[in-house]
Amino acid sequence: MMDDAKIVQLYWDRNEQAISATADKYGNYCAAIAQNILGNCQDAEECVNDTYMNAWNSMPPHRPNILATFLGKITRNLALNKYKHNTADKRSNGQAPLVLDEIAEFVSGTDNVEQEINRKELILAINHFLKKLPSDKRNIFVCRYWYFDSISDIAAHFDMTENNVSVTLNRLRLKLRNYLLERGFEL
Repeated sequence: MMDDAKIVQLYWDRNEQAISATADKYGNYCAAIAQNILGNCQDAEECVNDTYMNAWNSMPPHRPNILATFLGKITRNLALNKYKHNTADKRSNGQAPLVLDEIAEFVSGTDNVEQEINRKELILAINHFLKKLPSDKRNIFVCRYWYFDSISDIAAHFDMTENNVSVTLNRLRLKLRNYLLERGFEL
C-alpha cells in the first residue's frame, strides 16, 4: 500500500491515481464511519465517493498532516449531513439517533454569535476533559461519540462485555456533565 505522503502528493500533482490509492488504503475506514452513522450501505457508499471528491477539491491548497483523520472528518461530516437529510424524510436507521440522544444535553445547534462562542468554549472543555481520561476510556468515548460505533462493536474491539461498555459510557457522560457544570456551562 502506498504511504500517505505519496497519496497526498498525487492529489497535489492532480494525478487521478490519488482516488484509487485513497480507496485502496482508506475505503473500508471511510465506509465504516459512514455506515455507522447512516445504517444504509447505499448512502454510506455515496458518502465515501463524495469524500474522495471533497479530498480532490481540497488538495491543493490543503495538505493534511494525517490523511486518515482528514478523510475521516470529511466522511463523518458528509454522513451527518446525509443523516440530517434522511431524518427529515424519516429514513435513517444507523447509530446516529442513539448516539445523538446519549449526548444531546452537551451538544445543540447554534443560532447566533454568542452561541457560537459558547459552542467553541464547550469544544475546548470537552477536549480538555478527554485529554485527562485514561487512554482506554478516551478511546471508548471517541469510538462511540466520534465514530458512532455500536456498543457491541466497541465491546468486541476492547474485549469487554456490552454491559461493561454501557456502564463505562454512562459513567463517562456523568463525569463529563459534572466537569462541564463545574466550569459554568449550562446544560
